[in-house]
Amino acid sequence: MRRHNNRHNNQLGTRLALGFLAAALLFGILTAATEPAPQRGVIRREVDLVVLHTTVVNDKGQLITDLAQNAFKVKEDGVVQPLSVFRREAVPVTVGLVLDNSASMARKRDKMMAGSLSFVEVFNKEDEFFVVNFNSDYYLDLEGKDFTSSIEDVRVALDRTATRGQTAIFDAIRASLHHIKGGTLQKKVLLVISDGVDNSSYSSFETLYEEAREAEVGLYFMVLPCTSDDDKRDCRRAKRNLRKLADATGGMAYFPETLNQVQILGRQIAEDVRNQYVLAYNPANRKRDGSYRRVQIEVKQGRKKLIARHRPGYFAKGKDQQISQ
Repeated sequence: MRRHNNRHNNQLGTRLALGFLAAALLFGILTAATEPAPQRGVIRREVDLVVLHTTVVNDKGQLITDLAQNAFKVKEDGVVQPLSVFRREAVPVTVGLVLDNSASMARKRDKMMAGSLSFVEVFNKEDEFFVVNFNSDYYLDLEGKDFTSSIEDVRVALDRTATRGQTAIFDAIRASLHHIKGGTLQKKVLLVISDGVDNSSYSSFETLYEEAREAEVGLYFMVLPCTSDDDKRDCRRAKRNLRKLADATGGMAYFPETLNQVQILGRQIAEDVRNQYVLAYNPANRKRDGSYRRVQIEVKQGRKKLIARHRPGYFAKGKDQQISQ
């Protein structure tokens, strides 16, 4: 187990930071080469390409997975953008499981483990995972690895810690957002399972929110019922914060009323992630001025409007983009 203690380190975890630095060095080597070898699951492009992983549901919340390209209209700051890429097959995903092992989760831990496994079992060998367990501190719990494609490795990591201490969920998510940058796949997702009330982070919600908006990582939350000891106002605030993070990143926040719903929700979230459309376009506004561009996707099936979930915008910073194969 690799421990990340904020109290003795101003960085967001030595091991996670090293993983991020290693990824950055690898990126520099690849981009310096004349003909860089493509990474697994991505195509490199030297253009301003905006990639949107999009879930489409009807008014009953049911997934719609058989739409053609002409069903979609993408707008950036109100201007229609012709699509350069349209795909509706499952693409490989880098997934981080971020799991609350604080004392308040003691009676919920078994259900959290079951929900995590039901989520992971939907994926396949093309995907890659990492596991962060957290309480007052956070821990990257893959022994000797940064990522794995083995479900057995994930099972072992899930059993690696016991519930104790307080809840530093903001710190754990920030560290996980840094670590996931070292993943080899363009599509990236975090699933966070917690009762949601942060009482130990050094990071503020505002700092986390701004980093999440820039990260191009979908944040999914399974927010378990608070304990009787938690202040109800704190619980309501936690739910609002986590829903805001999900909305800002194209993810989703779920609030099961009972622990018996957790395992079913784990599979439901995985199906959501696995059944997204990949939309990409070259923006008409070519300026790389760092401004935030708002994106809207309209979807119709015949005359019926559908609901599209995606990240609501991006920062126009100049960099090479990638598309999942």
